[in-house]
Amino acid sequence: MQRYYYSYHEFREDLKTLTHKIDEEFDTLLPIARGGLSMGQLLGEYYAIRKVYAINTIGYDDTQKLKSVEVLNLPDLSDSHRILILDDIIDSGDTIKAVLERLQRLYPTKTFKVASIFYKPSASIEPNYWVREAKGWIDFFWTVDLKEQV
Repeated sequence: MQRYYYSYHEFREDLKTLTHKIDEEFDTLLPIARGGLSMGQLLGEYYAIRKVYAINTIGYDDTQKLKSVEVLNLPDLSDSHRILILDDIIDSGDTIKAVLERLQRLYPTKTFKVASIFYKPSASIEPNYWVREAKGWIDFFWTVDLKEQV
């Protein structure tokens, strides 16, 4: 399997690119833990959005894809109107589809959009905003950097 190390420098530059692609306003950011958390913090600061909530999903066991996606810890979005869901990668599309289905069932009058750094064209759903096409396995700096020997 082809592996690619994705650095903080690339992440920062890609978030800048992403902000130029996002052409509408949101009142809430909803990063998917863990991959979307860094995006949520930086974009929350950039857009001065205080309503930044995280949700959890379990769709992988290390690098092994599971048969179904579990969506956990959904926040109360009753005071939100336009929500931007954030994730580091849209791979198969299963995670974001499960999240959107659950959120739209709970909050049918809310607007949900999706932003991602990486996107695989073979995914079952395309995010509204994305920066890079994913090719192979991506080792994100937040996953591997602290595990390196110092």
